[in-house]
Amino acid sequence: MTVVVGLLAISDHRAGPGFPAAKASVLHSSHAGDPIFRTEHALDRDRWKGIVIHHSGEPAGDADSIRRLHVSRGARMMGYHFVIGNGNGMSDGLAHVGERWIRQLPGWHAVGPNAEFYNQHTIAICLVGNGDRRPFSERQTTQLISLVRRLQRELAIPPSAVRLHRDVAADLTTSPGRHFPTAVLDRQLLNPLR
Repeated sequence: MTVVVGLLAISDHRAGPGFPAAKASVLHSSHAGDPIFRTEHALDRDRWKGIVIHHSGEPAGDADSIRRLHVSRGARMMGYHFVIGNGNGMSDGLAHVGERWIRQLPGWHAVGPNAEFYNQHTIAICLVGNGDRRPFSERQTTQLISLVRRLQRELAIPPSAVRLHRDVAADLTTSPGRHFPTAVLDRQLLNPLR
């Protein structure tokens, strides 16, 4: 973990205590030596089958405020693997690498009839903001696409396994909201043959 913290040293003091965060420029698109894959435990390639994208539902926040909310609801730590800031509480486009990812632990993020599968086998990415009220920033969207593509490439995740929370939780949530740029993301997903 020390290596990851060192590599992601360009951080925002508001991103949350003890865990790395990095500006979009630091989280580059090449996966060779990519710091997000330098985890405390080896990548659990058999576990990760997909990605689920969420919003925080609040106009402002950071990884620590999300962690506090999750802990107050019974989690041991923040339920997401990654959080991407919007400039309100966490720098715009800043990607926070969560403790669950660093330790290669299952998430605590999905609701609905298949929540057990999604919590155990998908990587949770949360965009700070409420996509039902306003669009996400261009920097958030750019960082999200970069992160998703890097995870797809490294873990052989097909486009069909990149889902929105509302798609896996039936009628229980609208996350990441009606303003989420679904078409933009869909056009940018890696084709499994690339």
